[in-house]
Amino acid sequence: MATIDFARPTAPNQDKRWRIVESTMRRVGHHPRALIETLHTVQEAFGYLDRDALRYVAASLHVPLSRAYGVATFYHYFTLKPAGQHTCVVCTGTACYIKGANQLLGALKSMLKVEPGETTGDGKVSLLAARCLGSCGLAPAVVYDQEVAGKVSAEGLRARVAQWMSHDA
Repeated sequence: MATIDFARPTAPNQDKRWRIVESTMRRVGHHPRALIETLHTVQEAFGYLDRDALRYVAASLHVPLSRAYGVATFYHYFTLKPAGQHTCVVCTGTACYIKGANQLLGALKSMLKVEPGETTGDGKVSLLAARCLGSCGLAPAVVYDQEVAGKVSAEGLRARVAQWMSHDA
């Protein structure tokens, strides 16, 4: 009779950040209900969810890989690609849309040669679009590296992003 190995999966690599992820899973007893919380921990620790991370979390929590991937692609918070050095999130909610969010997105798409959800080839800037930032009084709103800016003009947006592109930091 064949034996079944119930040993815990090993982390994808020796990176110490996996200890944080393992701590999250251990706290909830490696239960499948911890999938979203664990994926959040991985994203916070590594910045994105890659295939190895999804496989490891799925195996550790005893959920099908398809479920882990489904959760990761359903929620907009999760990303499967590494972010650029800088992130620019344009709000496309109703108030921002009325105040010119599409023009802002168009200016960035033209300038950076990427679509929302993509990162420039040099890895400097990730362009994202959000349904609503909850800053309607600041419309149109943009988040530059986790800092909300309001009443953004296309010229101001281009200047900020051009500054990012011209610096190595």
